[in-house]
Amino acid sequence: MTEKITFVCGTVLDEDCSCSLAELCRICGVHAEMILDMIDEGLIRPLRGRSPLEWRFSALDIRRVQVALRLQRDLRVNLPGCALVLDLLEELEELRRLRR
Repeated sequence: MTEKITFVCGTVLDEDCSCSLAELCRICGVHAEMILDMIDEGLIRPLRGRSPLEWRFSALDIRRVQVALRLQRDLRVNLPGCALVLDLLEELEELRRLRR
């Protein structure tokens, strides 16, 4: 009998921490232009800061960027579609939480 082994990879994010634009780009493996496009589409928004050098992003923003990148890569969803999908997924998660 063979034993099936499943590996799960993930990242633990501290919801109380924030990161800069450069850190967000490094964590997600994208150029700043991609992050700027995501901000323009309303996919993410800086927590604070008036200019890109002062911007701070939450752990939730890191997660949203990573999910959006997977949607684009795996399903070829454009950025407006990613924003819609992420909003619907968060709404579904909230409804499930309220149901419990």
